[in-house]
Amino acid sequence: MFKRIAEPPTPRITLSVDGRPIEAREGETVASALLAAGIVAFRTTPVSGTPRGPLCMMGVCFECLVTIDGAGSRQACMTLVRPGMVVETQRGARTLV
Repeated sequence: MFKRIAEPPTPRITLSVDGRPIEAREGETVASALLAAGIVAFRTTPVSGTPRGPLCMMGVCFECLVTIDGAGSRQACMTLVRPGMVVETQRGARTLV
């Protein structure tokens, strides 16, 4: 469904998402790396457990919340990837660290 429209000449890096490695490109956001890897549900809602994913991709909607390096409720669309980053999709409510 989502794919990169061009192959930019940027270094590729690896990050962990829910325990599995995915490839990303330096300079892209966590949200775009996850979407390019086929991951569309980033969290579930606290009450009903409904899966949610990015909507606005500019930090307004808060639908792309994930846990990054142990810190919960981080906006994936506003966070740039780093080598070795550990990302976990969220299930229900999380508290900020």
